[in-house]
Amino acid sequence: MDSLAAAPGTGPATSPLPVIRPARTPKTVGDLPVDRAVVMGILNVTPDSFSDGGTYASTDDAIGHGLRMHYGGADVIDVGGESTRPNASGVPVEEELARVLPVVRALVKAGALVSIDTMHAETARQALDAGAAIVNDISGTEFDPDMPALIAERGVPYILTHRRGTAATMDSLADYDDVVTDVVSELTALRDGFVAAGVAAEQIILDPGLGFAKTDEHNWTILQNLAAFTGLGHRILVGASRKRFLGTLLTSAGKAAAPVERDHASLAVATLSAASGAWGVRVHDPATTLDAVKVAAAVGPRS
Repeated sequence: MDSLAAAPGTGPATSPLPVIRPARTPKTVGDLPVDRAVVMGILNVTPDSFSDGGTYASTDDAIGHGLRMHYGGADVIDVGGESTRPNASGVPVEEELARVLPVVRALVKAGALVSIDTMHAETARQALDAGAAIVNDISGTEFDPDMPALIAERGVPYILTHRRGTAATMDSLADYDDVVTDVVSELTALRDGFVAAGVAAEQIILDPGLGFAKTDEHNWTILQNLAAFTGLGHRILVGASRKRFLGTLLTSAGKAAAPVERDHASLAVATLSAASGAWGVRVHDPATTLDAVKVAAAVGPRS
């Protein structure tokens, strides 16, 4: 075997930097499937992510895991250098860049389509310069004021996520008259602001923001009413993988399921979301999810 990365399903890299297969033309956004949901693999280059904190914090391990997801069939690898869990501490842009840029460059060299998961316009700018093709921004109402102009200038797809407040305050802001109506309204207002700044409507992908300023009940209500979002005229991304509302659902003997014990439930949500018309799903286990969304597409063709 010429590379640790050629063995999907193995653990984090423990050897020197994985061998990267010969450079090839990276996939482009135009290569994404249109006959099934897009599968976005999560790559946390952080020491404190809720789901796999520290597992892929080193550059070597992050690249190895990203390559395994890419060679395993993930359509997009979403690289993030700052945890977005509740009460997570912010990361200086310089540190975020040091974490993500080597990973982005290596994955692009291997032919992967990379999105950059960041709330900071400068990180997005440099990641795009390094070959990333999509910006995934979960900041919601607290977005970087420089972000709209950057997205308008670069013309890349932009994932606009609903979130109120910051990581430190969002849990206290989970108060809605009607969560579906309110989230749709707030997302639409954010969307209109980006369009007014010169971002083309077709660049915008909407994410209802499961787990961000939402209770467990809010999350389930949004999933039950996904048509309210798919009907907005934008592509919809659903990110439920390993989130705490799934852990609550799977509580046993009074203890919520740990993040790594939530993968089956995560797969179920991804499958149901794909069957309900989601453009894409953001997951920790893209290889298995790829099979699931193919089944969802075969059973019920997406409109």
